[in-house]
Amino acid sequence: MSATQLLTNATVATMAPGTLPPYGLIENATIAIRDSKIVFIGPANEAPEAASVEDCAERLITPGLIDCHTHLIFGGNRANEFEARLNGKSYEEIARAGGGIRSTVTATRAASEDDLVTSALPRLDALIAEGVTTIEIKSGYGLDTETELKMLRAAKRLEGERAVRVRKTFLGAHALPPEYDGRADDYIDHICTDMLPAAHAEKLVDAVDGFCEGIGFTPAQITRVFDTAQSLGLPVKLHAEQLSDLGGAKLAARYGALSADHLEYLAPEDVPTLAANGTVATLLPGAFYYLRETKHPPVDALRAAGVPIAIATDCNPGSSPLTSLLLTMNMACTLFSMTPGEALAGVTRNAAKALDLENECGSIEPGKGADLAIWDVSHPSELSYFIGHNPLYKRVFEGAI
Repeated sequence: MSATQLLTNATVATMAPGTLPPYGLIENATIAIRDSKIVFIGPANEAPEAASVEDCAERLITPGLIDCHTHLIFGGNRANEFEARLNGKSYEEIARAGGGIRSTVTATRAASEDDLVTSALPRLDALIAEGVTTIEIKSGYGLDTETELKMLRAAKRLEGERAVRVRKTFLGAHALPPEYDGRADDYIDHICTDMLPAAHAEKLVDAVDGFCEGIGFTPAQITRVFDTAQSLGLPVKLHAEQLSDLGGAKLAARYGALSADHLEYLAPEDVPTLAANGTVATLLPGAFYYLRETKHPPVDALRAAGVPIAIATDCNPGSSPLTSLLLTMNMACTLFSMTPGEALAGVTRNAAKALDLENECGSIEPGKGADLAIWDVSHPSELSYFIGHNPLYKRVFEGAI
């Protein structure tokens, strides 16, 4: 066996299932890479020969980080709503008054595809600079066929602009557009008959999402979207139980959803349904913090049931304008009482599962893609410990530093 590159003299947090929890640490390790894949991890004297050798000087190597829930592409911003909330308005009040998602819809419809790519790149660069190698990007600020496709095309283009893997999620059922006021069922018809099939036909969709909430869509309406997704062979996921408990997480799990996201109002007795159906619980502490919420997701119940917990930035213009996955890890620990080991699993192994990528990335194992982050720290707990400090030394994507 030969390799193209060796990373030597490192402490490696493999984050592999079944390894010694919580990190699967290997001291004094070497990683061998060939053709963008990991082919060996272990002692240096057992490693294959390679033309290129990188001495990591006892630094920490983790899997490349994965941000598995973002709304990275959008027009404009909503700083005015941030100010309104600080003056006493709730997120729901702002949404019902025509703000919220709808204000971003107006700006996104007016933006060109080039505009959307250009405005998204600085946000993407901030995440990449902290070791992110895979990102999920949702549509959902178009709410018409033309703009939803425009957003998904822009998301796809980002892979050509930067060394990063992008998963594209169709979120047409994000909010009711103004032209469908009072006709939510007609809008769902439009999604199922026109919008989603058009996006699928262009091969722009990796998964289908929805917003199951009082200011979003009912479980019955989401069911119709999920049925359409399944007929097209597309996996589903769901924004569920963020502001109230409508049973969205149970619905998603029954469809074998990749993930149910937010979950502040998830009833503990519903947690076993997620476990039984292999659905990841994706927690979004940035939105919890930004909206000054007080209802915590049932982390203890999720742990006890063995539900994989992912965490993500939920980067979006209205409720989580957050472009730091490292800060998200700290928030998961301080706000949700997760451990640093759980936080790192939440942006590696479990985040990969939430995107149906667990066979490609998210852990350091032979056969997986060589997506890695090399850190100027001695222990992985430091990644959640620091606030506002980025210790990334180098990032490896598909074997290239």
